[in-house]
Amino acid sequence: MQFDTWLLFAGAAIALSMVPGPNNLLAMFNGARYGVVSAAVGGVGRIMAFALMIVIAATGLGVILAASETAFLIIKWVGAVYLVWLGVKSWLAKVHDVDADTVTGSGQVVLMAYPGAFTLARTEFLTAIGNPKAILIFTAFFPQFLDPAQAYGAQFTVMGLTFLAMESSVLLVYGLLGGQVKGLIRSARHMRMLNRVSGALLVGAGVLLAFTERTRSSA
Repeated sequence: MQFDTWLLFAGAAIALSMVPGPNNLLAMFNGARYGVVSAAVGGVGRIMAFALMIVIAATGLGVILAASETAFLIIKWVGAVYLVWLGVKSWLAKVHDVDADTVTGSGQVVLMAYPGAFTLARTEFLTAIGNPKAILIFTAFFPQFLDPAQAYGAQFTVMGLTFLAMESSVLLVYGLLGGQVKGLIRSARHMRMLNRVSGALLVGAGVLLAFTERTRSSA
């Protein structure tokens, strides 16, 4: 892959990664609830899902999935229902009132119980893997930068690693944005407001995904 082609691909990849989709919302709200490190830990699940999708696209299975209306609809509706469920769960999440039991030895207020690294990563993984638009991006976007005169596998590997690097950088940016909000959350009322905003946005993302058409998402 020529360096100028790679630069063009990298710029397009980071632009795609910056779009405020469900995974970026999760990174931001995880940062706001639990801190930047937790947002990064959760993002591991997203990167694993995208890596799997890139492998699927590279082996040609992505073309089959992209061409299948049935596969698209199944993934779309499962993903939409999962996002709505996450939104409702966020809206109803238990928040601790500030008392002696919610203050750590360092004086930090703990308003929500930490769900664990595995849960955060699993949530991001399932959110990413349940978005059929991602597989369409990998099957339609990547081939535009392939040079038929060069080895296919090496080029796809470079593009895949570049995309994952850009995605990792962007999720950290969203986590940092959330981390800035974390410092402003001083009470249970603030945390409940955050959870309701998060819940409403995730439900909205699920509804939008449910109404997504295959031809529109591949554009």
